[in-house]
This record gives sequence, structure tokens and C-alpha cells, in this order.
Amino acid sequence: MKNVQTILKTGIASALVTLMTLSAAESAAEKMEAADVAKLPGVVLTKKLADGLPASIKASGVLKVATDLTPPISFHDDDSKLVGIDADIAAALGVILGVDVQMTDVGAGAAIVPAILSKRFDMTISGINDDVELEKQVDVIDYMYDATTIMTIKDNPLDIKSMEDLCGKKVAVPVGTFQGKMVEAASAKCKTPIDIMAIPKMPDVLQAVRTGRADATVNGYATSVYTTEHQTGNGKGLQALPDIRLAVGYLGMLTAKENPELRDTVVAALQQMVDSGAYETIMKKWSLGPLAVKTVKVNDAASMPAE
Repeated sequence: MKNVQTILKTGIASALVTLMTLSAAESAAEKMEAADVAKLPGVVLTKKLADGLPASIKASGVLKVATDLTPPISFHDDDSKLVGIDADIAAALGVILGVDVQMTDVGAGAAIVPAILSKRFDMTISGINDDVELEKQVDVIDYMYDATTIMTIKDNPLDIKSMEDLCGKKVAVPVGTFQGKMVEAASAKCKTPIDIMAIPKMPDVLQAVRTGRADATVNGYATSVYTTEHQTGNGKGLQALPDIRLAVGYLGMLTAKENPELRDTVVAALQQMVDSGAYETIMKKWSLGPLAVKTVKVNDAASMPAE
């Protein structure tokens, strides 16, 4: 397990180096349009997989997918179009399974699990952290690695170097997230508790730190380092603390426990993308190649190394 942890942390560190050395002139891979996803190897209509979809989805020809905003995993471009890793993967799944993927931003991370439990959506493709408690409610398709870090305003004027340094400080977190739970646990160990600001939308969390309403945020590593480089989601003036890498684990797609047909079909389609190289191309497009999985697993949080 220790070796796995070392490998993952090395990969995350490599991802940071890749991110932070990107120039304003984006690479050709980054400029790849979503439509080009259909041209990737392995992204072809696969009848055997399409036939494995639940009857209701086959009948409607529509796969309803919920997401929320966590750049570069999922966010809006300047034209308010959903872009990112999730949008590209969704487009690829649509081709492979022969369905129209209707992807909806549900507005906040806290709405992701209810989106499945309420049956408003067939699945989620969102940067939600897998954990064993989540797996009791829904099935989690583990489709990339991530970790957690801290973000401050530029130059880290409060010299925050660890979770312990957040004691007595104002920390903004998205409502209902894994990172929010981490901050609550850290606060319980503080002599002076953390002043936790739970905010529904990620762009507003970043804005709280940028404007000084909060001293820091605890956030996904991939989102934090990407935001530092590209300053997305009102992130101007923010800085990730790259040496802080906590809770290495998976990000997952969610399906209902009562829908194993969809779960297994999506897993097979994703594995086809992994095997063909299409998935790696998408991950590299968004500068997160080192966080790519080699095998798509389900409900695998318990296998991850403990911190």
C-alpha cells in the first residue's frame, strides 16, 4: 500500500509540474474541440455495449448526466458552454453507446448525490471524491485519481503550511463535500476552532478567498493547481499550496444501486477508452495525465492507502 501511495503522490506532483509550466499559448492538445473527441481511437459506436444499456435509456436514446463546476474537470467556458474532462468523457460515451448525452450543471456539489437518489438523472460525471460512506448510498465508478490541498490568496501571506495552521482561521468549503468533512475533522482538533464557511458553489468559494472574506479553502488538488495556473471561476489572485497533498484517492461517477446495467456498461465503455488511449488523450488535454487510472474500478475507495 505504501508503494501505491508513493506512486500516486509522485504522479500528482508531476501533474503540478505539468500544470505550472504551461504557457499562455496553449498546446495543440488543449485546443482540441469537444467534437474532436469522436475522432479518438476507440471512440466508435460499439453495439455490444449499446445493447447493454437499460431498456429505458435505449428506448429514449438519451443519457441524463448531472455535473457541477470543478475546473478543469467540469466548468463553463466564456460562452457558458460546459467544458472539461467530464464534458469530453461524456461526449465519448455518447458515441460509444449511441445515445444523446444530456449533461446538466446542477449548480452545487451537494446536489450530486441527490441527483441520483431522486432518479432525476441516470448518472453523474463529476469530480466527487469516492469514500466508503458514499458507496453505501450509490455505486461509484472510479475514473481518475485526485488528492486534496489548500488554497490561499497569492503569496500565502498567513504562511499556511498544514491543516493545523487553519485553526482559528476562516476557511471556505463547498457544501456537502469530502473536503468540508476534512475541515470539520481538523477543526475538532484545534484549540481555537476553524471558522468554516460552507458555500454552495465552487466559483463562490474561490471568490470568498480572493476577496478576503475567507483566509483559505481546502479543495481538490487537480482543481486547485489548474485554477492557480488558469485563474478560472473568479480565481484571480489565488494560489494552491502544492506541497500539501492529502487524502489521495479517487474521483467517481455515480449510478444508482438499482441500476447495475448502466454501471457495468459505463465501466466497459470507459475501459475501452482507457485501452484505446482515448481516455489518456483527454486527461493530457487538460494537463492531468498523471492522474489517469489504468483500470476502471467500482466502489474501490477502501483499497486506497491511508494517510
